Amino acid sequence: MPERVHHFQGQSFHELRRSCLRRGALFKDPLFPATAQSLFYKREPPPGLTWKRPREICKDPRLFVDGISTRDLHQGSLGNCWMVAAISCLSSEPSLWKKVIPHHVDQEWNPKHLDLYAGIFHFRFWRLGRWTDVVVDDRLPVSADGVLLFCRSATPREFWSALLEKAYAKSQQWQQMSRAEREKTGLIVRDVGEFWMDFEDFCHYFTDVVVCRLVERSLLWPRSHWMEVRRYGEWAQAPVAAGAPPTADVHGNHAPSPGKINTRPGVTEQRGNRKEARLGESQQKKGGEGGKYKRDKAVRKVKKKDEDDGGEPGGWEAQMDKRSRCGGCINHRDTFLHNPQFMFDVSGKEQEVLICLQQEDRRIRRKDGGGENLPIGFEVLKVEANRCSRVQCVVEQAASSVYMDSRSVTLRGALAPGRYVVLPTTFLPGVTGRFLLRLFCHARVRLRELREDLPSPSIFQCFLPQHTLVTTVHLRRASGLSSPKQTAPDVYAVVQCENDSIRSHVFEAEGNPEFNLRAVFYRRYPDTPISIELWSRGRLWDRVLGEARLQTAESDRSRSHVMDLRGGQSRSGCRGCVYVETSSSACLTDL
Repeated sequence: MPERVHHFQGQSFHELRRSCLRRGALFKDPLFPATAQSLFYKREPPPGLTWKRPREICKDPRLFVDGISTRDLHQGSLGNCWMVAAISCLSSEPSLWKKVIPHHVDQEWNPKHLDLYAGIFHFRFWRLGRWTDVVVDDRLPVSADGVLLFCRSATPREFWSALLEKAYAKSQQWQQMSRAEREKTGLIVRDVGEFWMDFEDFCHYFTDVVVCRLVERSLLWPRSHWMEVRRYGEWAQAPVAAGAPPTADVHGNHAPSPGKINTRPGVTEQRGNRKEARLGESQQKKGGEGGKYKRDKAVRKVKKKDEDDGGEPGGWEAQMDKRSRCGGCINHRDTFLHNPQFMFDVSGKEQEVLICLQQEDRRIRRKDGGGENLPIGFEVLKVEANRCSRVQCVVEQAASSVYMDSRSVTLRGALAPGRYVVLPTTFLPGVTGRFLLRLFCHARVRLRELREDLPSPSIFQCFLPQHTLVTTVHLRRASGLSSPKQTAPDVYAVVQCENDSIRSHVFEAEGNPEFNLRAVFYRRYPDTPISIELWSRGRLWDRVLGEARLQTAESDRSRSHVMDLRGGQSRSGCRGCVYVETSSSACLTDL
């Protein structure tokens, strides 16, 4: 099924083209006028600047001349080498450039039917998870000597690259760096193409390498290709109640105080420290020591303001509403779990996954003094196998991305079977913005957002008592299910509490299985024991090897149990025992 295309600013290419042909007039785009203000906002335009249509520049214009090539392009005077390089790479993949330049045959000039030319073109760009169709007219800026001012083809009568650049310039107007600014960065490049350089020089002058992967899809062999699921989300403040004063809204460079970093000892604290270091390195790479100093200075400034107002350090985290969805990275233990949460399962066997977090393009805010990318990243938590509500406690971190002020952050790795929750975050709490979360896997995966703090009751449960206790059961392992001289059974476990149950996968020929099965139960009748049954899988039917029952109370914050299995009978006459950890609390917040 073809992907749905969004018309940028409501402009439909086909409707506008038909209108121009009926009137016998060439298209003039009212949303991108042929004026100097469409090109520059920091300096005066060069003398002699004019706007011309391709037919006024050459006698026989074409969209393409002898196809499309990576060597077609010259940068011009805009200083957007990144754009030209991207277009050049695009030209090497026909399957991609045909999506970006749709209906390219129909858009081509036809010298035999000049009456069908309306001076209008359209191009498509993939922006935050969807294809956006952008319409432009064919008026292009020309210098005093009659040459295209910006991107142009090596063949003077070929115009696809110039028109494509104009369409892209239309989710922000063309932005021109002054010559002094370019000289400061050492970037004075007039032509962009393929080039060679010494590897030592490459390591010296470059700090980051971005690798683009093409996601191929195959209906015949789905498991040999990546399959994608995506979800949109937002880092947002809690909704403001009627009559209540608005909460602080933090954007871009104005960061709230991170306060105290409440981390537990061990892995979490070390990982959080590494994130601080990585972000600091990123800030240094972007703007030297000054970039990091500005961020630290902003933090100290807000910290001092909090203290001057009578607050305590770390007050931001203490005052953040739990309904907010902008809790910052895992360093901020009091607010981290306030972020959006997305759950998925890895079933069967270990799977390789690719997770990509992309933030919205903020460059449109540059004219207002903003527009900088947010430092973003994400955590992947392994959670209870039956969880269906928001996570309230970090138990096991399965994977962690770096934090960068980049448009997207990607992590690729292998995950064992189980249930996982991804938390996309900004680096500091209180920062708002929109994002797209994409997950790729060779197997079909469902990704859904967790919105509720407690499981939603069914219609039949509305008349039952409210949940009063929440208990986490961690079935670690079992032992002694077979004697040394007997073949071990194919065994699985079933943990049941009230009307809820969870089953492990089957461990084949295993007398001492390592279940590592974690489940969470929201309980209406705390006095009812939790049942743990071990079963042996048979050819015709399964049979119970043994059962253990445990009682928990609200006071049992964390407790270990070693329990003998009772009832049932294994072939060897051994019943064995199970090793379980439980933790319980009142059902006001989760564990």
